[in-house]
Amino acid sequence: MLRCRRCGRKLTVRCTGCRHDVLCYSCYRGWLDNGEPRCIAFGGIPVDEALAREILRVVQPAAIEAAQLASEDQARKHNEVLNALKRDLEAARYAARRAQKQYDATNPENRLVADELERRWNQALEHVKQIELRVAEQACPQDSTAIQDADLDSLAADLDAVWSHPDADARLKKRIVRALIHEVIADVDSQAGEIILTIHWKGGAHSELRLPRRRRGQNNSQAPAEVIDAARMLARICTDDVIAGMFNRNAKMTGRGNRWTRERVTALRSHHKIPCHEAARCQAEGWMNLTQAAKFLEISPKTLRTAAERGKIAAEHPLREGPWIFNRGVLNSEAASNLVNRVRTTRGHPTIPDQQNDLFDLSMT
Repeated sequence: MLRCRRCGRKLTVRCTGCRHDVLCYSCYRGWLDNGEPRCIAFGGIPVDEALAREILRVVQPAAIEAAQLASEDQARKHNEVLNALKRDLEAARYAARRAQKQYDATNPENRLVADELERRWNQALEHVKQIELRVAEQACPQDSTAIQDADLDSLAADLDAVWSHPDADARLKKRIVRALIHEVIADVDSQAGEIILTIHWKGGAHSELRLPRRRRGQNNSQAPAEVIDAARMLARICTDDVIAGMFNRNAKMTGRGNRWTRERVTALRSHHKIPCHEAARCQAEGWMNLTQAAKFLEISPKTLRTAAERGKIAAEHPLREGPWIFNRGVLNSEAASNLVNRVRTTRGHPTIPDQQNDLFDLSMT
C-alpha cells in the first residue's frame, strides 16, 4: 500500500522498540539487494492514525446511508431465517402427522411394529417442538447483542469510536482501506521535519498529508500523571538517583514500561520544567523530611508521622514507600505548637510509662 517516492519500492513494515511493539515503515530493500543507500524510515503509528482519520473523513457523508442499508440488510436476513424456520416447521408437522397415521393404522397385536412406529412418532413430535422454540426465539429475539436502528444511527454519527474500538474486525478495516485507496506515496522532508503522504484514491482523486516526524531521541510516551506529580514533590528534598530508587521500589514505570534511572528522572524533570534538588533552595524554602521535621519540633519521628497520617499536621506523601515532606511554615503553625504541647504534657504525666510516649492519643485536647 505504501510506496517510497524516491525509489518506487514498497515500504517494509518493521516492529522496533524494547518489546518489538513499535510500528515502523522503512525502505531499505535496495540496501539489502544492491547495497544502495537507505531511502526513508519513519514511525508507523502516527501515519496509520492520520490515514484512518482521512478515511473516516471521506466516508462520513455516506455513513447515515450505510447505516440504513445495514439496517435493511439485517431485517432482510432476519426475515429469511424466520421464513426458512417456518418452512421447516411445516415439514416437521407433516412428518409428525404421517407418523401418527402410520401408528394408528398398525395392528395393536403386532407389538414390535407398534413400538417402532410409536418411537418414530415421538421423535417427530420432539423435532416439531424444537423447531417451534427456534421460531419463537427468532420472532422475539432476546439476544442483547442485536443491533437496533437507533444503535446504527448512533454508530454512524461516531465512526471514529467504531473504527478505534478494540473489538473492531481488522480484516474488515483492511477491506475498507483497499476499497478506497489505490496506494500511498510517502516521502520525508528532513529540513522541515515532516512526513509527506500523497494518497491516491480509487476514484482518481489525490490528497496530500503532512505529519510532524519524530526526531531521533524524542519520546512520545508520556509518564503517568501521578509519577510526574511525585517527581515534582520529591525533587524538593531528593536527588535524581534517590527519586529513581523510590520509583522502582514502588513499582512505578516509565511511559514505555521501563525501570527508572537517574538519567530518566533527569529527562522527566527537564521535559516538565521541574527544578532539580538544591540544598540551598531546599533550606531557603523550608522543605524537610520526617527526621529533619521531628528534630525541628524536638519530638520523635514516630509521633510526627502519626500526626501527619491522622491529618493533624499538613504534609505530603507522594509515594506509599517514600518519604514524608514537611514545610517549615507548617511546623511553625499553631497546629504544630499544639502538637508539641500535647506531647510534652503527656510525657510529664506520671501514669503513662516512658515506652508509650510516642503512642499518645492525638484526639486529646
